[in-house]
Amino acid sequence: MVKPLVLGNWKMNGDILANADLLKALQAWNNESVDLGVCPPMIYLSQAQNILEGSLISLGAQDVSAQGSGAYTGETSAAMLLEFGCRYALVGHSERRQYHGETDLMVAEKFKAATLAGVTPVLCIGETQQEREASKTLEVVARQLKAVVDLLGIEAMANTVVAYEPVWAIGTGLTASPEEAQEVHAFIRQQLAGVAQKVQLLYGGSVKADNAGQLFAKQDIDGALVGGASLKAKDFIAIANAAVC
Repeated sequence: MVKPLVLGNWKMNGDILANADLLKALQAWNNESVDLGVCPPMIYLSQAQNILEGSLISLGAQDVSAQGSGAYTGETSAAMLLEFGCRYALVGHSERRQYHGETDLMVAEKFKAATLAGVTPVLCIGETQQEREASKTLEVVARQLKAVVDLLGIEAMANTVVAYEPVWAIGTGLTASPEEAQEVHAFIRQQLAGVAQKVQLLYGGSVKADNAGQLFAKQDIDGALVGGASLKAKDFIAIANAAVC
């Protein structure tokens, strides 16, 4: 059984003063039975690294380039992320897919770049409302996983993270029921046969302190990728506490 992971995605939020208050409050986390991490905007990675030094809080990035270096204006390589102490990098978040046109293959290439550099990729997958209403949830999830497996092989998925985030539940206040989330997570484990027990499967999509416990109680949900609630230390720590075994 893998250790629970609760990872906060700040998205494009924060400022120097607010970040300092939030990160200092999170330093109080001292439960080694749950991995806890935050993904601030790239520009604040240095600040977060300095404040979190010596704490149990891991640092992650919201994106990573598929390229190692070169003339790629605005991009950040996995090697650069390592210099700022990043343990994780989100790849394929639905907002990147939607607003930046990232294809399944592009996401797979970012996954590869992170893995080769020693950064743990967090592969974000999930269906839109339209796809869900068309009963294509499992088809979409399988396709998004397959892109990575086809490029790298199933063994490359070991010791990585997959976050199921139904697009219709991100930032909307809606969330999949624990039963709906469990169904998809169980399907993902089936798709990852051979390495499934070495993959942390997270649920994301309006996760809050009052629904986290019910989600984490499900057999195949190992934690959460948290959006808005990760911007408030009290709420984020409450979610992490719900993941304690």
